[in-house]
Amino acid sequence: MALNARRNRQLLEALAPLLLQGEQVELTSLAAVGTVSVRKQVLTAAVVGVLSAGTVMATVTPRPLYIALTDRRVLFFDGNRGGKPGKLMLNLPRPYVSAGNSKKAFLGLQYATRLSVTGQEQGLKVTFPVQHRSDGPRFASAFPVTH
Repeated sequence: MALNARRNRQLLEALAPLLLQGEQVELTSLAAVGTVSVRKQVLTAAVVGVLSAGTVMATVTPRPLYIALTDRRVLFFDGNRGGKPGKLMLNLPRPYVSAGNSKKAFLGLQYATRLSVTGQEQGLKVTFPVQHRSDGPRFASAFPVTH
């Protein structure tokens, strides 16, 4: 089940000023996002400055974030504002993101995937709760597979 119409509209309103000319939104959802350790990768010069604020969120406890997947980027917005999408927390160009270890979780009621970002030692574990579980496979399939 996708976001309800009100939340989807609020997320699209928060996203609108950030969209590049011609950029298309492919998916909006809500998931719990936390950091995970991934194998050390070589930092490439192309990645410098790519991540917003130059860092991946340092949070061990997953936190609710709204996700906007476009044809060029994946953007994460704060989901702790009484349900309304908050400020932009993370902005990742899709070419630098891959997904792996995608599977149903917690008795099949959730869907989890791990995102790896080129040049970052920390990856992101994205867990779609039961009401947004069906968004998980669509989200994960938008990225190349991490081996």
